[in-house]
Amino acid sequence: MSPVIERVKRSGKQSRSSSRDEEATGDARRDRWRKHRIARRKEFVEAALRALDTHGPDLGMEDVAAEAGVTKPVLYRHFDDKADLYVALGQRGTEILFERLIPAINAELAPVPRIRMALDAFFTVIEEHPNLYRLLAHGRPEKPVSSDVVAEDKELIATALTALLGDYMRMFNMDSGAAEPWAHGIVGMVQNTGEWWLDRRSMGRDAVVEYLTQIIWAAIDGLSRQNGVVIDPNLPLEANKVVQLGRASESLEESS
Repeated sequence: MSPVIERVKRSGKQSRSSSRDEEATGDARRDRWRKHRIARRKEFVEAALRALDTHGPDLGMEDVAAEAGVTKPVLYRHFDDKADLYVALGQRGTEILFERLIPAINAELAPVPRIRMALDAFFTVIEEHPNLYRLLAHGRPEKPVSSDVVAEDKELIATALTALLGDYMRMFNMDSGAAEPWAHGIVGMVQNTGEWWLDRRSMGRDAVVEYLTQIIWAAIDGLSRQNGVVIDPNLPLEANKVVQLGRASESLEESS
């Protein structure tokens, strides 16, 4: 089984487990306490996001506690250690990214506006949460964590994009074997450009998004023309291929 599917299934199990945690057990006191712990943990993750804005990727648990208005012992009632908080931040970062990115990828727009919208979603997220991205991409918690969130999200997005490109290539009677390396190449280019942009900020977000949009479209247009297919970049395609991808999904599903 691929690591991507394993992660999606693992996420699904976690989501179902969380749902069970929120279900009534018949013990009113226990139910109230369980719901309180779930809510408090979410509050502390949001406090950690705010603390990241102030202190950067090297923030300590004391910074998170101060931002949340509690003492460190209170924080440690909800997180085993900093690595546990790191994993929770990674899960929240994935939620933020996918909430923006997946609707953009699946937008019923013409090719170029659709590419532009998806890229803008990614760059907006890393612009709004630069220290979260730096922490997840380059941070090193005190002890090893169970997953590399950035690498896993990159694989998930590339897998979704492979399905999307493959559908369109088959629709135009093109060799869809190129979809997977093409998808990984696009995702890698966008991620590397995003890291460069966060470090340099030598141009605005709109400019870097537009440059990448034109580069990606030039590749699509060039390949399609080699196969005798001419696509109008500003007209929606006859079939709108989409990818369903979420943390609670049991599998990656495609539809049209």
